[in-house]
Amino acid sequence: MKQPARWFSHLYLENWRNFTRVEADLQRRVLLVGPSASGKSNLLDALRFLGELVAPGGGFQEAVRRRGGVSRLRCLAARQHSEVAIAVRISGTDVPDWEYALEFSSENPGKKPVICRERVTFDGNEVVNRPDERDLADPERLTQTYLEQGAVNREFREVAAFLSSVRYVHPIPQAIREPWTPDGSHGGGFIAEVAAAAENTRDSRLRRILHMLRDAVPHLQRLELWRDPRGTPHLRARRGHWRPQGAWHTEDQLSDGTLRLIAILWAALDGSGPLLIEEPELSLHPEVVRDLLPIFARIQRRTSRQLFITTHSPDLVEDERIPLEEVLLLVPGEEETSVRTPAAHGDMRALLDGTLTEAVPPPAYDENQLDLFGEDFCVEEEAPAGGNGSRV
Repeated sequence: MKQPARWFSHLYLENWRNFTRVEADLQRRVLLVGPSASGKSNLLDALRFLGELVAPGGGFQEAVRRRGGVSRLRCLAARQHSEVAIAVRISGTDVPDWEYALEFSSENPGKKPVICRERVTFDGNEVVNRPDERDLADPERLTQTYLEQGAVNREFREVAAFLSSVRYVHPIPQAIREPWTPDGSHGGGFIAEVAAAAENTRDSRLRRILHMLRDAVPHLQRLELWRDPRGTPHLRARRGHWRPQGAWHTEDQLSDGTLRLIAILWAALDGSGPLLIEEPELSLHPEVVRDLLPIFARIQRRTSRQLFITTHSPDLVEDERIPLEEVLLLVPGEEETSVRTPAAHGDMRALLDGTLTEAVPPPAYDENQLDLFGEDFCVEEEAPAGGNGSRV
């Protein structure tokens, strides 16, 4: 099986948000399991933070500012050692490991955050260890990482390139339906992104997404980009129907769960770096949720990219075939959240079931109405052979 160039194989956090200390080995698929507000998004945010260090318009100062400053990042349970630290190991197939570690604090309230330590190693050999003599002679240098500076990161530019490939996706359906929404992580501009892709690439991805969705929604027949008479691009799907031409639905008529899932699958097929996926089960029927991990496994076989998936859905993790080493359990405490691997699959269900405040029985499963379309109505269309008929 084809392997990606690099992936995160180990994570260490200290005083990061609601974690005083986290150390975990990471697999090619990582499931972050825990109740709401346990810190799943905060853990993912550590990897997003590293990506923002090298992103255009980013950098150390900007990445900290976006999170409200060091005081907002630092765990409230931090005691004597109050610096915030992040360290990762980046592994590859038949190549030595890189390790990157960053520790930072703030000199005084309202002051710029400063780097207490930055260290890079390759195959166990030290490449960078700051602060160095130049930093001590000019402390202002410690307001920037070497990682973000193209003039000095030549020896470990591979690390910067890998971190820049990290992508986070948590689509908000309304943002997808409103193309002027700017935040791509939450679906803004998604349809414009699909429209901007090369035609062959776009059609190939949509066919693959259609094939994956058919496992969960057998009556989905077609998925395509379509332009209305004004030239505005739309995502539309055709569902099998008693009429020969079926029923066409554009993004404003698709259910929230289906629209989110299409955007997530598009992101998974677009790129090769680690993909951070937030709660893919939202707004989906439990029967569809149980199909998600097989769908993602199929994507990984094709793209070989590393996936991080947060969830608080028992339906997503109930499969006994999930290797326990792929799962990180986030267990909230009085002051902090601990992270551990489960001893058994029952640990995951017990943690998730224990957070439910009320029992809501799921609706009866009907494969003909499985949460694909948001309303029980159809927009009928006689589509020409080319597939781009006008709506009526």
